[in-house]
Amino acid sequence: MSKHNKIVSAQEAAALIKDGDSLTTSGFVGIGVPDELLAAVEARFLETGHPRDLSLVFAAGQGDGKEKGLNRLGHEGLLKKVVGGHWGLIPKVAKLATGGKIEGWNLPQGCISQLFRDIAAGKPGMLSKVGLETFVDPRKGGGAINDISVEPQVELTTIGGEEMLFYPAQRLTVALLRGTTADEAGNVTMEREALTIDSLAQAMAVKNSGGVVIVQVERVARARTLPAREVHIPGILVDAVVVAKPEYHLQTYSTAFSQAFTNRIRPPAGEIPPMPLDVRKVIARRCAFELPVNGVVNLGIGMPEGVASIAQEEGLLAHLTLTAEPGVVGGQPASGLDFGAAVDCDAVIPQNAQFDFYDGGGLDMACLGLAQTDAVGNVNVSRFGSRLAGAGGFINISQNAHAVVFAGTFTALGLEVAVNDGGLEIIQEGRARKFLKAVEQITFSGTRAARLGRPVLYVTERCVFELTREGLKLTEVAPGIDVEHDVLALMETKPLIDEIAQMDPRIFRPEEMDLRTDLLHLDLPDRVAIDPATNRLFLNFENMRVRTEADVDLIRRQVASVCEPLSERVDVTVNYDGFRLDEEVTAAWAKMVASLEAQYYGTVTRYSGSAFIRMKLGETFPDARSHIFETQEQARTFLEPGSHDAKRNEVDV
Repeated sequence: MSKHNKIVSAQEAAALIKDGDSLTTSGFVGIGVPDELLAAVEARFLETGHPRDLSLVFAAGQGDGKEKGLNRLGHEGLLKKVVGGHWGLIPKVAKLATGGKIEGWNLPQGCISQLFRDIAAGKPGMLSKVGLETFVDPRKGGGAINDISVEPQVELTTIGGEEMLFYPAQRLTVALLRGTTADEAGNVTMEREALTIDSLAQAMAVKNSGGVVIVQVERVARARTLPAREVHIPGILVDAVVVAKPEYHLQTYSTAFSQAFTNRIRPPAGEIPPMPLDVRKVIARRCAFELPVNGVVNLGIGMPEGVASIAQEEGLLAHLTLTAEPGVVGGQPASGLDFGAAVDCDAVIPQNAQFDFYDGGGLDMACLGLAQTDAVGNVNVSRFGSRLAGAGGFINISQNAHAVVFAGTFTALGLEVAVNDGGLEIIQEGRARKFLKAVEQITFSGTRAARLGRPVLYVTERCVFELTREGLKLTEVAPGIDVEHDVLALMETKPLIDEIAQMDPRIFRPEEMDLRTDLLHLDLPDRVAIDPATNRLFLNFENMRVRTEADVDLIRRQVASVCEPLSERVDVTVNYDGFRLDEEVTAAWAKMVASLEAQYYGTVTRYSGSAFIRMKLGETFPDARSHIFETQEQARTFLEPGSHDAKRNEVDV
């Protein structure tokens, strides 16, 4: 190919691929997929029988679930071996793998993405903890999809006394990539692309392996006229450029082109409409109660996508950072076949860098799909009999986020639900159960998460479970749901049950939930009240959740502002009904209370109708057991003169 003009036809590009080549392709769902190139390879194979016996390595799923993307390569004889992250959108290729027609492995999307850089750098492979105790672990199958897939793609090792997985470098000889503009020398920009994904790393990996890099673009510019800062793939890495027809170069498989997805403009408010009040919105709303203020969140594909819409509706997007694994940071992620794109982003970074951040613990919370779970909290989203969905980025994300919320309907296939004003009615139950004795494949290890003390919730439209060291615990049920008939009777293994709270009725009503007030504690001044006549302080912490040390400090400052002007200590009654104190801040809460009691408090009584909360309060404040009551009347009566023998300067919070 000429150094000065690398523009060729799609047919000429396809002819550069030889039998037995090892191919890598760019794309995420329908974003950045080189469909013109893939179509040309398919056409050449169907006409000539070549190229054949190709190996394919891809990170993210690239397809529409039908004909587009990698589905174009789903022909027996064209492919011999496939290593990929997400398979659900490429059923033609998945059928070859599950049918034993090709060798196939499903590895974590993030690990494949990061591996491209290691191949480029000439490293033997990559070390990671991602995949331990899941189906990717060699002790549980090593990610192999069928019996003919015997070549190890992941190895168990020990480094510094810790178990690790080693992902060996793949041999790559051809890259099919995509950009927006190429100059005649092969420099490529991506100004109209919604993502940059792994294109640079893939180009480097193939080039340094002595292979061929082919890039599909929309248009061509004169050599060396593109702004250097706009070039994502330097021409030194590119062997050939193909100008695609518009129908093979959609921005996503749902949107031909949107300036909003380029993040070069801000779209008008309301460009992404609110969700209708249905089962998806109910689940998304309950998940939104877990959103960490000022935190970083990943939302998975499918049911969790709706959480972004809820955050927008409730005015929360300014108070947290939503991300998606292909590299979008901030703004509002899109859904459906637009998934991976986002509007109002703060940044769009390479996919491998996003997974670096995720794997290192950068996520405060992840909300991911729920297809199957079992009594110990294992989750399967990757394999269901002969149907191969693949893990995608699920393993990287679920294993490393500080807190995880799994979201999905309680049953599947035919479920019909009516969302009434403040409650739920099951019209028709789904035919497929999701809460099983054992999942078909472990995509998320509940036993590992419980052992490590990771906070995990399982949210459905009718109930919520929490992961404990002993297994799943039923904690909430929707109004209108019968626990025995609508929940327990449909589970193959009964969960732990202590006290069951009611899911917030606001979730099931059409109006906004005013979630900003809950999460930002905007009503805190109304929760701290002094009665001048009795000189008693009332703290109403009902249904409040304290997650962070910032929450603790906010409450301390509000209480101190009320108590500071007073000339003497005050007796205090605290309402802890429905109160939630996250384990991570229990010590900070106890320290905060100690500082207030030292400065301002006399005798303190607390009450909660929940025996569980009373027990937790007793553990947090072990000297206060006798001052923790079941009702407000009991707590206030205790403060009446002569009702107890405690000294007036006794401190008990």
